[in-house]
Amino acid sequence: MKKKKMKEQEEILRRNQNKTTDNKENTDSSENSNVEDADFDASGDSIINESENGNRTGQITDINDSYVKVVEGKLAEMQDKYVRLSAEFDNYRKRTLREKMDLSKYAGENLLLNILPIMDDFERALQHMDSSDSASIKDGILLIYGKLSEFLKQNYVKEIESMNCNFNVDLHEAVAKVPVEQGDKKGKVVDVVLKGYYLQDKVLRFSKVVVGE
Repeated sequence: MKKKKMKEQEEILRRNQNKTTDNKENTDSSENSNVEDADFDASGDSIINESENGNRTGQITDINDSYVKVVEGKLAEMQDKYVRLSAEFDNYRKRTLREKMDLSKYAGENLLLNILPIMDDFERALQHMDSSDSASIKDGILLIYGKLSEFLKQNYVKEIESMNCNFNVDLHEAVAKVPVEQGDKKGKVVDVVLKGYYLQDKVLRFSKVVVGE
């Protein structure tokens, strides 16, 4: 009887051990399955991330290529503008230099052109000098003198007043000094050897004078 009970207990223990083993195997299998699923999910995410990174890299490359093309276009445009501007400046410089040369070469053209009629009057006076009396010669010379004086005034040339004026080194050039009896004549111009002239406010030629002392 006792042996029978002992066999039953051993059978019950064996069954319990088998159940525990089966549960453990099932648990390990489930855990392995979960790990495999996790690994699969991780590898899938990795593939997706790599695909997204590849797309982003392609987009960045496209943006860089577009930017390079824009910069190259701007650079070409600036170079073209520089070449054109340089050519225009070179033409301007040459034209300005030519104008300056012409100006210095023909600066007195208008002045000489206006003097020619006075020269014509002198030639006519010389032609009639032998066949005319002294009065007509004088009148002709006075006419020419008047024309020349008017011409000088039109070109802003005027005479420097010197006679009986105080000697001024900014206007006069003393060529001689003479003693004078009158006290008020000392230090003043007593004779004008050669008239001086202004060109507007500038002294064109100093007056050559004799100063009393």
